[in-house]
Amino acid sequence: MVKWTIELGDYDIEYKPRVAIKAQALKDFLIEMIQPREEEIRRVFVDGASNLSRCRVGVVLVAPSGENIKLALRIDSRVTNNEAKYEAVLAGLQAAPEFGASRVIIYSDSQLVTHQIKGTYEAKNKKMLKYLRLITARAASLPDWSIEQIPR
Repeated sequence: MVKWTIELGDYDIEYKPRVAIKAQALKDFLIEMIQPREEEIRRVFVDGASNLSRCRVGVVLVAPSGENIKLALRIDSRVTNNEAKYEAVLAGLQAAPEFGASRVIIYSDSQLVTHQIKGTYEAKNKKMLKYLRLITARAASLPDWSIEQIPR
């Protein structure tokens, strides 16, 4: 400490104690730190379609900078159209953490799939229940995610 006093003694440095932080400033700071910033949110658009010959799944990850990452998948097994929509959500949930997303909003045009995932519709089919369990397991790797329905 004495060494620093000698070294810095040639300069006109004056110590001023830190003043107390006002309550409103502290409140604003905490709110700013707790709320996620907009740039942390990743939007993921998913869609799937199936017919007699094939099933295709598309995923578009939108970065905060506006950059798009597009993924297209082909499913070789025969699935229904609703199962293809679930496969698209699963692909989006798997791809998002690989691209550094911690907070994700998934957009799908399927009313059935989005409402079953949210819990407003009941899934009665065994395959749909299996997909819901898979989505719950895969979504555990994301701290915060949601799904929204968009019009076709």
